[in-house]
Amino acid sequence: MMEELLTLKDLLVKGDVQGALIIVEELEEMSRNDIIKTIRSYAVILLHLIKQQAENRTTRSWEVSIRNSVREIQRENKRRKARDYYLTPEELLEILAEAYLNAIDEASLEVEEGRYEAQELEKLVNQEEMINRALVLILPGESS
Repeated sequence: MMEELLTLKDLLVKGDVQGALIIVEELEEMSRNDIIKTIRSYAVILLHLIKQQAENRTTRSWEVSIRNSVREIQRENKRRKARDYYLTPEELLEILAEAYLNAIDEASLEVEEGRYEAQELEKLVNQEEMINRALVLILPGESS
């Protein structure tokens, strides 16, 4: 990113506004991809929601992990100065859907001590319900 900033500075000094705008768009895309990657890493929220539904129980550890993941996703998605968000609810939904298969794979190792293969576990839980539940927790004003 430093290289792009130096290029941007150089283009602005030269008065090349079009070239500068291209670099700004590249920087925006890089930043957005970093945010998406970070949010996807906190999609462990899905793992615990899947385990809760599959085992029909919860633990304090799962609850804490869910709350922490929600707070981190909200923090990462919030634009500090603009007071809005980088990703729309639709985009967050898409990221959660992408993260779901990894969560199912992980949950298959943990639910009832690894009793189910990922494909079997997928039949026990409702994917749409899990993703929507995670989204509701993540959206501003929906959780603490």
